[in-house]
Amino acid sequence: MAAVTWKEILLLTGLVVCCYWNSLSCGFVFDDVSAILDNKDLRPSTPLQNLFLNDFWGTPMSEERSHKSYRPLTVLTFRLNYWFSELSAASYHFLNVGLHAVVCVLFLRVCRLFLDRTSSLVAALLFAVHPIHTEAVTGVVGRAELLSSIFLLAAFLAYTKSKGPDHSIVWTPIAATVILVAVATLCKEQGITVVGICCVYEVFVAQGFTLPMLMDTMVQVFRGKDGFPCTVLRTLLKLIVLVISTLLLVIVRVQVIQSQLPVFTRFDNPAAVSSTPTRQLTFNYLLPVNAWLLLNPSELCCDWTMGTIPLVETLLDFRNLATLAFYSLLGVLTYHSLQHGHISAKAVIMALSLIVLPFIPASNLFFPVGFVVAERVLYVPSMGYCVLVAHGFRSLSSRGKLKKISWLLMGVLLTTHAVKTFSRNWDWESEYTLFTSAIKVNKNNAKLWNNVGHALENQHNYESALKYFLQATRVQPDDIGAHMNVGRTYKNLNRSREAEDSYLIAKSLMPQIIPGKKYATRVAPNHLNVYINLANLIRANESRLEEADQLYRQAISMRPDFKQAYISRGELLLKMNKPIEARDAYLRALELDHNNADLWYNLAIVNIEMKDPSEALRNFNRALELNPRHKLALFNSALLMQESGDSKFRPEANRRFLVYVEEEPDDANGYFNLGMLAMDANENEVAERWMRQAIRLQAGFRSALFNLALLYSQSHREIDALPVLDELLHHHPEHVKGLILKGDILMNHKKDTIGAKACFQRILHMDPTNVQGKHNLCVVYFEERDLPRAERCLQEALAMAPHEEYIRRHLNIVRGKIAAISAAGQPLAPAEDATVTGKTKKKEEEEEEGRPTSSGAGEGAGKEKNVRKSSPAESFDGRGTSQSKELEGSQPDKRTKTKSTKEIKDIEKKRAAALKRLEEIERILSGD
Repeated sequence: MAAVTWKEILLLTGLVVCCYWNSLSCGFVFDDVSAILDNKDLRPSTPLQNLFLNDFWGTPMSEERSHKSYRPLTVLTFRLNYWFSELSAASYHFLNVGLHAVVCVLFLRVCRLFLDRTSSLVAALLFAVHPIHTEAVTGVVGRAELLSSIFLLAAFLAYTKSKGPDHSIVWTPIAATVILVAVATLCKEQGITVVGICCVYEVFVAQGFTLPMLMDTMVQVFRGKDGFPCTVLRTLLKLIVLVISTLLLVIVRVQVIQSQLPVFTRFDNPAAVSSTPTRQLTFNYLLPVNAWLLLNPSELCCDWTMGTIPLVETLLDFRNLATLAFYSLLGVLTYHSLQHGHISAKAVIMALSLIVLPFIPASNLFFPVGFVVAERVLYVPSMGYCVLVAHGFRSLSSRGKLKKISWLLMGVLLTTHAVKTFSRNWDWESEYTLFTSAIKVNKNNAKLWNNVGHALENQHNYESALKYFLQATRVQPDDIGAHMNVGRTYKNLNRSREAEDSYLIAKSLMPQIIPGKKYATRVAPNHLNVYINLANLIRANESRLEEADQLYRQAISMRPDFKQAYISRGELLLKMNKPIEARDAYLRALELDHNNADLWYNLAIVNIEMKDPSEALRNFNRALELNPRHKLALFNSALLMQESGDSKFRPEANRRFLVYVEEEPDDANGYFNLGMLAMDANENEVAERWMRQAIRLQAGFRSALFNLALLYSQSHREIDALPVLDELLHHHPEHVKGLILKGDILMNHKKDTIGAKACFQRILHMDPTNVQGKHNLCVVYFEERDLPRAERCLQEALAMAPHEEYIRRHLNIVRGKIAAISAAGQPLAPAEDATVTGKTKKKEEEEEEGRPTSSGAGEGAGKEKNVRKSSPAESFDGRGTSQSKELEGSQPDKRTKTKSTKEIKDIEKKRAAALKRLEEIERILSGD
């Protein structure tokens, strides 16, 4: 057996790179979205043990909706990619290309076992460039095939060393084989089929048996003439070890899937739910279809489900001839390879074992799978095909006349395959390019029309997406998912009536409940989302909330483990002001998925509505234990700590807001709340910096602008506050607190009674019943020496708020002034030039001692608080995926209306100071 040289390794690697370098520019498409983008098992925050509890897509194996595809080692490599580059698709594609190169080198090493140097290299070169591999190499989820193939070939190579020089058994390679088979199976299920390949190799290659020799040996044994030959006994012993280890792996695998097969519908694999003989005829016809893809990979398609290949319903269907021809050719090749013991026969029998055995799990012949044809499952079988082609090439090239022609044909084949592979990679650049290329091949596949629609929908091109979704309903009128997609698109186009009609059509297509038969086994879990989507649509109408709740309950009755129904119902119940029932719904969902951080977060929101902040904080913390960077939990738990007014929570609240702004660096709310925390801690410079950052990110941020102005005012930087207030009022001209604060600063610090009067008059123009604005306008009249007008104004203010003692006292001060001036015989009307700027310093000092004071913005207004981020609403599409979305940030949480403990204390201090000042004024007036 010739070794693989460095030149051959470089040649294969270079060829792979040339064919697949453009795949590095491709994104995550098709199944990559579920396996990579939506799979929480890739995130560092997810416990590593979850990889061994969940399926390939991150769904717990115990759940019925799980696909039961157990590939933890493949997911582990995805997680390593995520650790290295998070969701940069290039690194994932780069590793796939590298793994394909490794497979090519190992395959060359295997070919050297039964082919000569030249033909084995030809086989490896053909394998490297075959277009059928684009799905396995360029599609990131195809890594399962690549990894499984590496360990499959490594296990086979290890087994070939189990025969010693004296024909004895070497157990170390056998032990290594068993371990490598287990590893291959943990990458993808078909890895276990290498045991069958090893058995074929042991019997027909290593021991050199032919079918006649085996039959003669069996006859001799049954007749009792001789015992088992030593070679046969050694072979049997090795095979028994392999078979037992395989059975143990199968038992473990069955335990992992909890003895349940995944749920597939007729849309995934129509033949699987068809009756006899349609099911058998169709599944057997699929074998020549797959063989043809290997022979002629000119028309490749990413999805062959639904109506791509019509069912073979009768024996008279001419396609049965293709099935018959395939089995005839396979039978002839098998028979001739088993009849002879020469090297050519050994090459053919190994090629057939590589084609047939790895394909059995995907053949549908023994158990149904979730697809009709999948190009990626031909990755390992194509090795046998390449061996057959290379063997045929060797036979032709050994004949002098055909040598040049055979080399020319092989060169043309390699070149065309390489060009096709390179070209095919561009189809995987995006979901739109992938599915539009697939529609050119299969126009009768509704799933492809749906997927093009999804790609356009992701680009927010809803009008174009709707056309593809409607075409899907025409191609497959009973496709529930297509009608759901139409409904969702109508909803996105704000055409609610049409959306509801489409959802109702989808609902009418759902299988009817059959007494005594489990409903969940007859419906795809994603299709039940039609109830969720319809309920989410109609609950926008406040008068139809009960109707929406009925739909949620109907979905739950059909599938008691339908977690998403509980989540959506909990949100609705919260909207219906039924927090106790909402809590019960979330608790039921937590029973189904205790490790779901979003559920603990939603439960915390319910606790807040139930006025139980301590329990809410505990549930926020549970969410953060499961996902330490859960953005909404970080934000709202920190806000809850901040609102508590307890200084012991302040450092942790600050830390959580800091983590939040790391996750959402463009969200001004995070910086604003950091500023509020700093204000509570009297860290004015820090607060100013955070407020400025919030305003920079969100121009016109009302609360940030006002609180920054308030910060300047409280720090005796009133002049700095004025431009901030001007910006605030430019964006929000009706901001009453801003007008009050500006008027207060203009009157008390700029002595600009005209500007202050304009502020207070604008407040009263917007709200004639605003007591604070009215009172402050009265103070302006007092400052302008218009005492009669000030008296009338204060009388009106007192009528508006008869229980406000400070207005009554100020009215008495003004009346005392009027009485004093009248007693002195002086005129009450203000002089024409009696403006603020004309006052003497002495007069200003007297007025400071004996005048009514305006109630500033800090006295009755306080800080403006941020609103709480709402709990995520679950949204569903026809693909069954769910996404958490925030409600509008402008929707205030009820608890934001109450002031913090520190804020109340500050207000009381200011009120006490104001009362003390009033007492001093009254003392001065009474002694005047």
